[in-house]
Amino acid sequence: LDHADLLRSRRKTATAAWQVKEVGYRHLMQFGAISIPNILTVLRFCLVPVVISAIIDKDWMVAFVVFVIAGVTDAVDGFIARRFDMRTELGAYLDPLADKALLVSIYITLAISGMLPGWIAVLVVSRDIMIVGGVILSWVLANPVEINPLKLSKANTAAQIAFAALVLFALAFNLPKAQLMQFGTWIVAALTIASMAAYLANWFRHMAED
Repeated sequence: LDHADLLRSRRKTATAAWQVKEVGYRHLMQFGAISIPNILTVLRFCLVPVVISAIIDKDWMVAFVVFVIAGVTDAVDGFIARRFDMRTELGAYLDPLADKALLVSIYITLAISGMLPGWIAVLVVSRDIMIVGGVILSWVLANPVEINPLKLSKANTAAQIAFAALVLFALAFNLPKAQLMQFGTWIVAALTIASMAAYLANWFRHMAED
């Protein structure tokens, strides 16, 4: 073999070894129908009552730490699913449900505890009820709408998460939060209303196409 053939042979060997390594990782991280991303998502569901209990008890440090842990599991399960091609239909439904369960629970509990205005919690919950109701109604009318998050919706979710994290952080470390509350509340409200309007427009457009 000349030098060029030797290099090509080494590249092929390295590529084959990498493919074997990738398959090994997938087998390591997936056990039948249960995968690590889905296990992490279920763990996020389990953290919901923990953070609710911490907020009710006004144990803000625990609530903040649990919220951070939930955020880390969300990032890790998404990375593993994409990196090792372990995305599943079950995970596609469970992941956003876990996020919504955590966010809605935190907003409602913070509002009940007097840490957030009640109307912002109602607005956040109403948006999610509207989206779920629209999906169910489209199924009933035999014209199912595709569940495809809009960019505006992703921005809204990111704002809701960031605001909840900042409020819990301020409470945990006893920081002044009056201006933060006012600014964050109106940002979240504006994005939530805009997201609701965008979903409604898309829903009516989809239903009119049938």
